[in-house]
Amino acid sequence: MSLQDLAIGVFDSGVGGISTLAALTHELPGERFVYFGDTLHSPYGTKTTEEVQKLTQNVVSNLEKDGIKALVIACNTATGASASMLRAEKKYPVIGIEPALKPAAERWRGGKILVMATPLTLRQPKFLNLMERFGEHAVPLPCPGLMELVEEENETQAEKYLVNIFRQWETEEIDAVVLGCTHYVFLRPVLREMLPERILITDGNQGTARQLRRVLASQNLLSGRKTGSVRMLTSGSAEKILPVMQRLYEKAQRIL
Repeated sequence: MSLQDLAIGVFDSGVGGISTLAALTHELPGERFVYFGDTLHSPYGTKTTEEVQKLTQNVVSNLEKDGIKALVIACNTATGASASMLRAEKKYPVIGIEPALKPAAERWRGGKILVMATPLTLRQPKFLNLMERFGEHAVPLPCPGLMELVEEENETQAEKYLVNIFRQWETEEIDAVVLGCTHYVFLRPVLREMLPERILITDGNQGTARQLRRVLASQNLLSGRKTGSVRMLTSGSAEKILPVMQRLYEKAQRIL
């Protein structure tokens, strides 16, 4: 099998990266993708950097068993903890994701930019560097527990969580909301209903998909096929988790 025919590995701590996967398949419909959700060890966002690095290495080893030509870290927490380490170790391209703070900053109109993310993402050097470059008007908003509600498909409790978070803010003060966790993308429709239309809601999925295309093209790794495929794996109960992944994949395709 040629390098071009190999799959692209995609992983997250759980099911949130399915939103990234949907963006990737939309941008590159001819590619083969293998998605691994480490649901057995989810969430990553409340673990230490060292713990996340160890878990990441285990996941990548699983993805490499059948060969991959590129890796997408569809998790803001794992990107911050492990992207540099993996790039130093691997010969294939490693694409990470980060909170889409830059596009929000570029459209700043005088208000606050709220960056929703896991506690670990907000503590990592990668995010702190991002804040130094584009975060003059940004406010980090740690959201412990919100990722788990998405994993459980508990939209009712997630909506209550969001109402409670935004209760402390006057909407007139807000310019943009940055979804700094791939799980939160599934809550975009709820946020869109809650917040005035003028408030920008951004996430890193589209930028990650475009970056993957650029890197594959530059290294002559694009498949050239018109039709690709998606395979989903989990470290948890396949019987329980894979149907959730499929439902979320279909939902993500609708809200792209």
